[in-house]
Amino acid sequence: MNGEIQQIWQELQGDLSTPAMVWQIAIIIAAVVIALSINGALRKYVMLRAPEHWKLAIGSINRMLFPLSTLMFVLFSQLILKGWQHTGLLKLAGRLLLAMAAIRLILYLLRYLFSPGGWLKALESVIAWSIWGILALYLTGVLPQIMQGMEDMRFNIGKNQVNLLLVLQALLTVIVTIFIALWLSRFLENKLMRTEQLNVNLRVVLGKIIRIILLFIATLIALSTVGLDITLLSVFGGALGVGLGFGLQRIASNYVSGFIILLDKSMQIGDVISVDKHYGVVQQLRARYMVLGKLDGTHVIIPNETLITTAVVNHSLTDHKGRVQIELPISVTSPLEQALELMQDIAKQHPRVLQTPSPAARIKGFTEYGIELTLTVWVSDPENGVLSLQSVLFMDIWKAFQSNKITFVKSEAKLDS
Repeated sequence: MNGEIQQIWQELQGDLSTPAMVWQIAIIIAAVVIALSINGALRKYVMLRAPEHWKLAIGSINRMLFPLSTLMFVLFSQLILKGWQHTGLLKLAGRLLLAMAAIRLILYLLRYLFSPGGWLKALESVIAWSIWGILALYLTGVLPQIMQGMEDMRFNIGKNQVNLLLVLQALLTVIVTIFIALWLSRFLENKLMRTEQLNVNLRVVLGKIIRIILLFIATLIALSTVGLDITLLSVFGGALGVGLGFGLQRIASNYVSGFIILLDKSMQIGDVISVDKHYGVVQQLRARYMVLGKLDGTHVIIPNETLITTAVVNHSLTDHKGRVQIELPISVTSPLEQALELMQDIAKQHPRVLQTPSPAARIKGFTEYGIELTLTVWVSDPENGVLSLQSVLFMDIWKAFQSNKITFVKSEAKLDS
């Protein structure tokens, strides 16, 4: 056990029944009350006055503000009191608050960088318990012995002799450096995506380039910090090139195709496209694939190579609108012209339906079961889906047909199924 920790435990043991302990407990309670008051005021400001896009960031900072503000008050009180009495309890509280602040800072960075998920919650728990465990080992004086034992475990990597402690320090350095690079790239990417002067595809490309450059620089810094020769990257780069040439051709092709799509502006986020049998709205353009949101609420992941090598119909390349179709089978005894007119009039009354091009009701064909009618309408916001629009149109048409003695029949497809 090192001298500082031993002194803290001796002061705590000697001050248990003295006024010094009472003063320290009172200071800790006061620090917690002040920190809670600051947090409450900040939370009230966030809810009432802060802009909407600030609320998440301020809320995350507010979680770290509690241990940091409490720690500052405790350290300031410790600085004042150490000339008159022992401050062992304040020193212990300072270390606990520092560990809490570190945990909340790391959790904030994880939630800022990655999407919520079960693995993220598990990682947060592992990190939190690891930090508290390291602190417990430090306070009990066991940590220095463990570190010495890891330092004594030596082995060779090539011609260099290393120990387990050095390997763990190198791994921690690499992780911290990469996390900083990811945080900085996400911050710059968010700033870039809010720049309206740049095309959305160009913003996505610049964001990905910035992330790649920062990760590369972070890797070089981390390797140099731990004392590894960065010329090893040339060997790694050659091996990676051979791997891309033989085993990762399709993956490399998808990544290159993704950059081509983003740069040539053939499609953008929000465009309405048809690829093979899929029709929907482009929701995400990733480096390897594109996410197509179909109008029925499902999503299709399409590799970028497919978008380059096959024909893609972009319905909104020059005009952003989407087509919606509904089909209705009616009996041969129903008034056909009246049915077509009712369908068109009902569609024109819906606020989402565009008047130009105007709704069109057509005869699809005659079957032994009845007459197949098709209603085609256009909307300016296909990204909002069409199920609700189809439902309203079906309901209004059904009411109008009921009032005008127009009867429905089962289609041939329905009977066959």
